[in-house]
Amino acid sequence: MNKSLVLPIVLCLTLGLAPFLPEPHLWGKLKWLLGGAQGMGAMDYFDLVLHGAPWIYLIVLVFRRNKPD
Repeated sequence: MNKSLVLPIVLCLTLGLAPFLPEPHLWGKLKWLLGGAQGMGAMDYFDLVLHGAPWIYLIVLVFRRNKPD
């Protein structure tokens, strides 16, 4: 594994999925958003960005790494 991907993967597995039970927080927020986001407040959107940022970071790094020159 490339050393540059270790930090984003660790961030995804910790902050990106925390809290783990009953379901990952990010998964719950995404389901809520896709379900119409009824009752979502500013804190919920901030929470979605906070828990989603490591995943976006990892995706960007993977695409940059695999981009043909």
